[in-house]
Amino acid sequence: MTVLDSRSGKPEPDVDPDPAVLLTSEGVRMPSVEDIGAGRGPSWLDEWLARNAADVIAWYRHIHAYPELSRCEYNTTELIAGLLAGVGLRPRLMPAGTGLVCDIGSGGRCVALRADMDALPLTELTGLPYASTVVGACHACGHDAHTAMLAAAGLALASAPELPGRVRLIFQPAEEVMPGGALDVIDAGGVDGVDAIFGLHCDPRVEVGRVGTRVGAITSATDLLELQLTSPGGHTSRPHLTADLVHALGTVITGLPALLSRRIDPRSGTVLVWGAVHAGEAPNAVPQDGVLRGTLRTGDHEVWEDLEPLVAGLVQSLVAPTGVGFKLHHQRGVPPVMNDRDCTQVLRAGVEAALGEDALAGTKQSSGGEDFGWYLEHVPGSFARLGVWSGDGPIPDLHQPTFRLDERALLVGVRVLTHTALAALA
Repeated sequence: MTVLDSRSGKPEPDVDPDPAVLLTSEGVRMPSVEDIGAGRGPSWLDEWLARNAADVIAWYRHIHAYPELSRCEYNTTELIAGLLAGVGLRPRLMPAGTGLVCDIGSGGRCVALRADMDALPLTELTGLPYASTVVGACHACGHDAHTAMLAAAGLALASAPELPGRVRLIFQPAEEVMPGGALDVIDAGGVDGVDAIFGLHCDPRVEVGRVGTRVGAITSATDLLELQLTSPGGHTSRPHLTADLVHALGTVITGLPALLSRRIDPRSGTVLVWGAVHAGEAPNAVPQDGVLRGTLRTGDHEVWEDLEPLVAGLVQSLVAPTGVGFKLHHQRGVPPVMNDRDCTQVLRAGVEAALGEDALAGTKQSSGGEDFGWYLEHVPGSFARLGVWSGDGPIPDLHQPTFRLDERALLVGVRVLTHTALAALA
């Protein structure tokens, strides 16, 4: 579904040309979306959203309908670059051709706002009129919303009469693959000269109009483990004449999580969960090879630094008595997102200015991974959870093909990002 410019001046016959109504190429009419923070200023932001709110929704729906997987976000990058260049800004593409950065304003102090752009390899099941047109790809994590919100915040900031410094927009590719596209941005100099960085992530457990903030760890480090086992194989009637590979797999499946729970401080929130296991086909044959894959997560940065050698030693001790050969691949993923105290106060000030004190909410640390943590290894910053639940009905979780959001959250996000940038510069 192609979303047309809601203010093109060329409505279909017998269609109300109300600028708050969006039109698709199929002539579908989409209602305007309430701006929860309207009237809270500054005046140029209120005026920009009054003129362009319908377009913000249109950009979001277009990106949602045409998702692109990690490091393939070419059309999304082109769309955002065109929007920014259209108001005289000078976006700079990342070397690989997906993702971009763009500075607004001038001055020595620079704060960054970041959005991720990539979709997930899932087939959408929402039934929305603007659902994904790509089989096997959909925006089930809200990155389409992040991208549309940051584009709108950037254009709104560009309309300000004056800014007390520079705002850098970071449209990042490949958040959904480890170790994350944030490293691409950092390697390309995307945070050079940045004094603080901020980001939002959709949270379907928080009602729209509220934003969850937290000092310290808000997400966890996430690593991937793959264990490949080998055996001579043989008949199940004579396991003593070979190495029982399936038994060895079972030993690691149950033994490694148990041992980690005794070797690591339980307050660290460290958890190992297996997601895939495969070995053999015949019930009466000991297989020659097998594989075990899972995720290892921790909420403690110091624990994360020590996990790789600890896991290797424990796997060695578990597998050695079985006689099975093994190869362990431990892929370090992303560090925990550790929110800076001062930057979190700035972000809270931005939320309060945008929506009022009642919009502030606390939030718990998640075991999920988020490559925003890489930025915070270089620059202080804060990451918050943007409420996208309508307050009514079921709450589909992130990374589910049924995930959908309340579109009022888009305009909330624009206001929060804009006010946070202003608070950080001030």
